[in-house]
Amino acid sequence: MKINQVKTFALLLIATLVLQLNAQEPKSLEGKWNLTLTYDGKEVPSWLEVKHSGLSTLVGRFVFMNGSARPISEIKFIDDKFSFAIPPQWEKGNLLQFNGAIVNEELKGTLLYTDGKTYDWVGTRAPKLAYNENPVWGEPQALFNGKNLDGWKAMGENQWEIKDGILTSEKTGANLVSNEKFNDFKLHVEFRYPEGSNSGIYLRGRYEVQIADNIGLEPSNILFGGIYGFLTPNEMVAKPAGAWQQYDITLIGRRVTIVANGKEIITNQNIPGMTGGALDNNEAEAGPFLIQGDHGPVEFRSFVVTPITD
Repeated sequence: MKINQVKTFALLLIATLVLQLNAQEPKSLEGKWNLTLTYDGKEVPSWLEVKHSGLSTLVGRFVFMNGSARPISEIKFIDDKFSFAIPPQWEKGNLLQFNGAIVNEELKGTLLYTDGKTYDWVGTRAPKLAYNENPVWGEPQALFNGKNLDGWKAMGENQWEIKDGILTSEKTGANLVSNEKFNDFKLHVEFRYPEGSNSGIYLRGRYEVQIADNIGLEPSNILFGGIYGFLTPNEMVAKPAGAWQQYDITLIGRRVTIVANGKEIITNQNIPGMTGGALDNNEAEAGPFLIQGDHGPVEFRSFVVTPITD
């Protein structure tokens, strides 16, 4: 055999071995995944994060259709198949048990829920959202006109009304969703609530900024000014119940900055994924604003959005 033929054969052999080794490597489960669960005939958004702890253990977080991000103490992963279990949060019953597999770069699996029923789900990797370092801002636009609910729709039986120019929900009822959708924006809102109340604003319909009567408490990601279950404010700046308060929120890509009652409490932090109660997890798309009305009473007298221009 000639030298050139030997070299060619050797190169082919090496290439074949490399391909075989690559084919044998397990696909990566690590990262953030947007899940869609088929639940009682409806598609329900969920979210999963998987990462390493130490040398070999996989851990993570899971967000369901309600509640906050739930820790996963261990995820078992063998031959592209995985499983984990987490205790109930707001549900009653047994553990939530997940079984899944990586199939063609996606996830597919089942959830044995606390009610004893099994539900199918599928998952895709969460998209990267670009950050615009030099945004050009458009004109501010008031989404609430002070007269009626034009531009909004109630998700259920409507309890929202206009009182003396103020958008008011006096009792637990339906959430309110804007007709218009936005990508990146600045939002200015002015709100108040009675003692003990709880509400929130969902950015793009996916990321809840908590509104709640938490004056005097230590800051938390599930209290006033937090991105629910994910981002904790650096201080608690809530005013007493009954006082008018304000948020100035900037969201570009995944990065959010929140100024509450004149103090910057979250600075340019990445939102990992959807929070419980999100409308969807189609994060690469524009989304509406959602005002939470299914918890406690709340009022708004200003809701002004300044979008980034195309």
